[in-house]
Amino acid sequence: MAARIYQRPKNAMQSGRARTDEWVLEFEQSEARRPDPLMGWTGSGDTQAQVQLTFPDKDAAKAYAAKYGIAARVYASPPKNLKLQAYADNFR
Repeated sequence: MAARIYQRPKNAMQSGRARTDEWVLEFEQSEARRPDPLMGWTGSGDTQAQVQLTFPDKDAAKAYAAKYGIAARVYASPPKNLKLQAYADNFR
């Protein structure tokens, strides 16, 4: 059972930063998806891929994975670069 641990990114559709401080443990798919013959929707019998666990920090997520023997990889969040500019810079 493999999983990945990452910090939840900021939602691009909203200006708020809610839940961006949470860390998520998400299980990887162990079975390939296949189309349903009747409806054509894709799906699989893997129910672990639907599970997302949230933790307050990275260490808590790593401790949970270690406690239950889950092989987890930690993905670091990219550094945040702020581009500070003034409105007057548009007219130079």
